[in-house]
Parts: sequence; C-alpha cells; structure tokens
Amino acid sequence: MEFKDYYQTLGVSPTATADEIKKAYRKLARKYHPDVSKEPDAVARMTAVNEANAVLSDPEKRAAYDRLAQEPRMQPGQDFRPPPHWDAGFEFSDGAGGPGGAPGDYSDFFEQLFGRAARARGAGRSEHTSGRPPPTQRGADHHARIELDLADAYQGAERTLTLQSAHQADDGSLVRDERHLAVKIPQGVREGQLIRLAGQGSPGWGGAPAGDLFLEVLFKPDPRWRAEGRDVYQPLVVAPWEAALGASVEVGTPGGSVIEVAVPAGWKAGRKLRLKGRGIPGTPPGDLYLELHMALPPATTDAERAAYAALAQAFPHYNPRAAQGAQP
Repeated sequence: MEFKDYYQTLGVSPTATADEIKKAYRKLARKYHPDVSKEPDAVARMTAVNEANAVLSDPEKRAAYDRLAQEPRMQPGQDFRPPPHWDAGFEFSDGAGGPGGAPGDYSDFFEQLFGRAARARGAGRSEHTSGRPPPTQRGADHHARIELDLADAYQGAERTLTLQSAHQADDGSLVRDERHLAVKIPQGVREGQLIRLAGQGSPGWGGAPAGDLFLEVLFKPDPRWRAEGRDVYQPLVVAPWEAALGASVEVGTPGGSVIEVAVPAGWKAGRKLRLKGRGIPGTPPGDLYLELHMALPPATTDAERAAYAALAQAFPHYNPRAAQGAQP
C-alpha cells in the first residue's frame, strides 16, 4: 500500500492553518474539477485532492495522521503498512475519522486509516444541517481504541487512560488536546468489545445531556499469547526428549497462575493441548490452547556433541527429508 503525503497533495506545509488548507483546496478544485478542467488526469487528481482535504480539514483526523506520519516520517509512494493499533488512545467524535463516503471513493491508504471505522462510528449519527445548533440536542458520542494487557481481561482492573484529540484554534492552527480518565475494566472483557462511559462525550445543547464515550478494547501484542474471542493461544516450548517421551511441565498462564501440564508422548508438529475453561472468563469461559513447539539444545561441549552423535547412531535409518522426496 502506498503512503499518501496529504500536505504535498494540497501544496501546503505541515504547519498550515485551517484557512491556508481551505484556500489550497479551493484553488486545486477549480483547476482539476472534471466539469471544467482540461487536464488529462483531472479525475484522479481531483480524487486525491478531495481525500487530502477530507483528512487535513478535520482537526481530529489531521492530528491522528500527523502522529502516524512522524513515526518515522514517511515519503510519498513508499510501501506502507500502519503499525498494529496505530490509533490506540486517540479520541474521535462521531463522524470524525472519515467523510462517510462509500467504499471505493478513497484510496486503500485512507480506508486502512479512517474509512471503515469512520463509517461504523457515524452509522447511527443524526445530522443537523441548518447551519446552527438546534435549541436542544444531545451531545455527540466519542470513540477511542485503547490497549490493555490480556491479564486485565482475566482479573479486571482499574486503569488511568490518556486520550488524545485535537481542535481548531481561533487563528486556524491545530491544537492538540489530552485528557486522563480513570476507567474500570470489567473482568472477561474481549477484544473488540466497547466499554461505555456515560456523559464523557461532547456537551449537549440547550441543557440536553452530553454524549457518551465508547472505548474499543484492543489487547497489546504479546509474544506469550494471543486471544481469539474468549479463547487464548499460548506457545509452549518443549525439549526433544519431552516431545518424544512425554513430560510434566509447569506453565505460567495469562491469568497469573502457574499450572502443571502433562505433555503426551509422541511429537506432532502443530499439536495443541486444550485446557478447558482457562481462557478469558465469561459464561461460558474460553479455553486456553497450548501450541507445542520443539526447541533443539545447542551442542557446544564435547558431552553435548557426543549426545547428538549417540542419537544419530540410535536412529541410523531416520531421514527427516523423506517427506520432501529426498533419497534415503
């Protein structure tokens, strides 16, 4: 996927004010609008200009884009994949994060960052188009993605979260905002689940109640385990003799306990051990799957090399490449 430099597309600097962005957009729209432009690539250029303006004209989208583009600073045309959970901790009001257009109106780059999530956020949002707020109206809901440790889902927790957003100052400059919230994480929370904080969205008009803040749960990437729904998958490394002969091993779990697990004799690649009910708590709870991986010890001493030589002599006809068609 190609990285898009929206500032370059509009011909403005990263410090441009809202008024400068608006003027640049209008100038380019007059030049490339398909109804009036004689440029051979007018449609493609106008699409790119619209996309850049959709991001840079909205303070929340622009601030999120700026944070991503600086880690590290990307170049236009460079192959790009957004880091996992790149927007975790960034707060959007309803409708922010994308213009709500149909899929295909914008590039894959835009869709990956803003498009799908924005349409989901704005799906139930009511519009008010009179140009001024109504006498009374409930405040807009806000949404943010947050990263938690998997252990929080097992035990529940209280966390102080830092959420970032942005707004436009009177002079048109971008002002980044930050707020801290104490949040109770319920036991058994799953990835993708929404935690609702009532009244933490935008203020209402005319005495109407404020909107709510919805926190979408993400689990921090962790090489020790991963979650799929309520089920949890954890790699378990065993020695060759444990894989061949079976063994009883101690295993630390995401819930914090250490349990003894019987590894059955007879190694099979891709084998999993299911520990029923030891996944994320719930009704019913998920399961914990131990994915077996075999590790070969190094042969750095004479005794270790002799042990490998004895193993080779014990299996004179074993050919690990036989399945690949190698000759015995």
